Amino acid sequence: MAVRNVHFPRRSLLFMPGDSMRKMQKAAGWEVDTVILDLEDGVAQNRKVEARLTTAEALRTLDFGGRERLVRLNPINTGLPHEEIEATAPWRPDGYIAPKAEDESDLRSIDRLLELAEQRLGIETGSFRLFAMIETARGVMNLREIARATLRLEGLIFGAEDLAGDVGAIRTPEGWEVFYARSAIVTAAAAYGLQAFDMIYADYHDLDGLEKESRFARQLGYTGKTCIHPNQTPVVNRVFSPTEEEIERARRLVQAFEEQQAAGAGAFSFEGKMVDMPMVVAARKVLARAR
Repeated sequence: MAVRNVHFPRRSLLFMPGDSMRKMQKAAGWEVDTVILDLEDGVAQNRKVEARLTTAEALRTLDFGGRERLVRLNPINTGLPHEEIEATAPWRPDGYIAPKAEDESDLRSIDRLLELAEQRLGIETGSFRLFAMIETARGVMNLREIARATLRLEGLIFGAEDLAGDVGAIRTPEGWEVFYARSAIVTAAAAYGLQAFDMIYADYHDLDGLEKESRFARQLGYTGKTCIHPNQTPVVNRVFSPTEEEIERARRLVQAFEEQQAAGAGAFSFEGKMVDMPMVVAARKVLARAR
């Protein structure tokens, strides 16, 4: 089984409908870390077959550069993931997204389909990455089981719109109606060594609102954010990248810590504040993101 790629810089994850070659061509050259070729909600029910074939063609023919390429499947209970993986796996996407994950069985079913595809292709087990979208009340309640379902899993993605519909909440710009789930997802991701990706911001014309929501998500601990329009990704990339000031301060703190350790000192003062290990760990994470 391949090792989890938890340090891949996934700041922006852009959904593109899998039945539109034109839009996928645009995404292939855009300022984005991860392109999600969508076979689920972004595609009409009567175009699922066409989307599967078009996505496979995009994977085969388009140059995405260094951008990660993920395919969002349909839910396992639709019976479609088998055909979707069979059509796209030969063209080697980097991974797949399991939408509306509600318990560990959903992830294990997808994991088994991916393992069979890897065997057919003669590639290492675990080569295809896996991500789970948490979009229902059951998914939130079963986060622990979902996060531990398979070593192939690299991240959790929060789907706030579907969750709000599932619980009967009324969506507001402040988002307090989904705050419990938003916090639970990022906490579960941290507990099990996964990345966490925040919900979409539906008003793609409101870049100021997007920046505000993105900054709050980063404060919560999210490592990136899903996007529904290319114009959103530069804002998201900027917010989820450490600033030069943050990087320089982290370097100074880590250097001071190492010097104190070499001198046999324990707790010490740094720029007027006492330093403990959580602060050092946070500084090292900033440097890892910068790299």
